[in-house]
This record gives sequence, structure tokens and C-alpha cells, in this order.
Amino acid sequence: MTDSDVRLTYVGGPTLLLEIGGWRILTDPTFDPPGKRYFFGWGTMSRKTQGPAVPFDALEPIDAVLLSHDHHGDNLDPTGRELLPRMGEVLTTEPGARRLGADGIPARGLAPWRTTTLEAPGKPTIHVTATPCRHGPPGSKPIVGDVVGFSLRWEGQRHGELWITGDSVLYDGLRQVPERLEVGTVVTHLGGVTFPWVSGPLRYTMNAEEAVELCGALDPHTIVPLHYEGWAHFRQPRTRARNVLSASPLADRVRWLAAGEAEALEV
Repeated sequence: MTDSDVRLTYVGGPTLLLEIGGWRILTDPTFDPPGKRYFFGWGTMSRKTQGPAVPFDALEPIDAVLLSHDHHGDNLDPTGRELLPRMGEVLTTEPGARRLGADGIPARGLAPWRTTTLEAPGKPTIHVTATPCRHGPPGSKPIVGDVVGFSLRWEGQRHGELWITGDSVLYDGLRQVPERLEVGTVVTHLGGVTFPWVSGPLRYTMNAEEAVELCGALDPHTIVPLHYEGWAHFRQPRTRARNVLSASPLADRVRWLAAGEAEALEV
């Protein structure tokens, strides 16, 4: 691998292993088996429909975790939480860092647009910028809580930063990213999440149509869809999302990852 290469291994749902110049970085650890139910508060719940495509033992060692938020089981499930002490440094939201710290798990909290670094001997320094998210309709933050995305920059990138959107609908905060960052690779959290028995058609994550709009403004080199299968509350599965993206002007930039297989990308 060169300094402009990244290897991605799709574990399932929002969970992705990034291998960057010797770094092994995991996003949103979810390792529960299928069948478990999760309660998100305010009458919302879901069920896990698929287990991880790769067991955690096969992914170790993990140097760092990018945790978009800690308080929903579809981004940090009980097994993932139990394994966190084996995963190196955790980057997450400021409230999430406080909650994890209270449980004895050290974490670095980032507010949107704050930048920190991952540094280690013999590895490239990675600059990590937290990006805004709104995990639901307007006014939902007091209910759904804080969420962030992460943009990664290091020397040797050819096309721009690698951005993981985190769980978010398309809104003004997300639209700031093309204005403030040069993104070459975007990992888009999709799924079109709704809880129709509680909040009707209101969505809590992007669907593929919104991803097309966002990526049209970004003009990235590569688009990697994620967070579209594995839980019952994901309303736009891979097949429907793929149809939308395949019919868009961005179709030739989309890389669909095969679960459990490592794939190299030039970034």
C-alpha cells in the first residue's frame, strides 16, 4: 500500500475497519449477534437482523475508534461497548466522552469543527476533524442527542480528505462540509431510518436521494455507502439505495463494499 491507499473492511451496519499507513481504525463498533432488540427512548426501538461479517478477534489490533455517538445500540451495541477497552483511543462527541469516562473508558470528546490528531511512531499523523450531524428532524437534538462525523487528513492523499458522515439527515450543518473541507472519499451513512409508529415519516438518517444531493456538492473521487442493513429500522435497504445511486450522475464513483472482505481504495 502507498500513502494514498486505504484498505476498508466492511463489518456490518456502521462498522468499518480503516487501514491507513499502519493504523487500524474502527468506526462505530457493533458486534452483537442478530435477534437482539434495542430501545432508543421515546418509544422507539429496533431489532438487529444480521451479525458482524467479521469477528472482533480477526480485526485486532485496533489503534483507535471513531464513535459517532455512544448512546444508540445500533452504533455502539453492548458487545462493542464491552470490547472498547481493547480498541485503543476513542474519539467521539463531548457528552459521549464524559459518559464513557464515567464508565472507566477513556475517550477524547470533539465538538463539531474541532480538529485533533492521531500520532504514533512509524505511522503518518492523521488529522481528525469532527463534522456536524443532526440525527433527526429539526428540533430533535434534545431527544436524539449529540452525534458527529469525522474527516481524516494525512500527508500523501491524492484526492482529498476521507470523510465519514456519521448518522445524520441532510441539513445546513452537513452542507457546510463541502464549503470547509476538500473531501476526496466520502463514507455516507444511509438507511433512511424512520420510526413510523412514533414519528410517522420523519427521518433520522439520510437516504440515497439525499446522498446524491450531498455528493453532488462535494464532487468526491469515491463514494462508499454504509449503514443501510443489519437493523429493522433501516427503511431503505441496499437494493433500493443502489438503484438510486446507479441512476445518478455519480454512479461510476460509488464503491459498494462486500461484507467481510478487505478492499483497497486510492484516496
